Amino acid sequence: MHYDIPQFSYHLAWRSRGYHTGRHASIQRGMGMEFRGLTNLLSYPDPRRIDIRQTIKDPLEQIYVRIYNQKGATPVFAIGDISGSMGFGQGKSKIQLMTDIAQSIAVSATSNSDPFGFIAFDDQVRDEYLSPSSLRPQMALDLLQGLSTYQPPKVGGMGLSQTFRHLPRERSLIFLISDFHMPIDALEDALLQMLHHHIVPVVLWDADEYRNLPEFGIINVQDAESGDQRIVLLRKELRDQIVAKFEQRRKELNDLFLRYDMPPFYVEGTFDCNLMSEYFYQFSAA
Repeated sequence: MHYDIPQFSYHLAWRSRGYHTGRHASIQRGMGMEFRGLTNLLSYPDPRRIDIRQTIKDPLEQIYVRIYNQKGATPVFAIGDISGSMGFGQGKSKIQLMTDIAQSIAVSATSNSDPFGFIAFDDQVRDEYLSPSSLRPQMALDLLQGLSTYQPPKVGGMGLSQTFRHLPRERSLIFLISDFHMPIDALEDALLQMLHHHIVPVVLWDADEYRNLPEFGIINVQDAESGDQRIVLLRKELRDQIVAKFEQRRKELNDLFLRYDMPPFYVEGTFDCNLMSEYFYQFSAA
């Protein structure tokens, strides 16, 4: 089907509320194998589930049926940052890396019988790059393939604060893919709008932004918070300041995400789907 796109596995510790059948534990009654309890036939009129033993034992001669929870589907979304700072990258831009990850999420969700949707933002939600939630990912994959060559204008990422409006009320698995070069207060405000979802922050940084800088020379540097770029004459003191600012930014992001039980997943250079699988084994949110 999509054999060239790597897939990862994910497990959710919380129960799906979706009505569509899938592979996750669910609160919905149905034809599953997870025994939920007994009730009378009037409450759950399914004669195929009659429990003879309990019916015979009941002194009021009520007919009892067994009820089960069915496996349910969980909506999966990738929210992708296409603001100006995401155009950075020497070999592969962060936007290209974001689309690689989003495509992997799409095929992984489909393999798990979960619907997938995609939302893009810069200083606003970009309607032309929206893909509605669907069990058939081809529309989203085609959109992401086209988006991989997108050259972003110099705009910020404040549109993140409006992405929640495009998410369902039902609890969903949200992959938030960005370099998060935005004010920390604005990021927190956006996260607060999505707290009832299970959010996986996927942080895209490029080592050439801060760690692989030369000791001396004229270079283009990017601010760790605002994403603003400027040309500077690099000296050792300035290089050390840039590295320290990025490390401080990493601490701020970690503190924010962990405050809301959202362990971040950092990607630099290439996306390893096996590491994403390990992430879910380690951090299955309750």
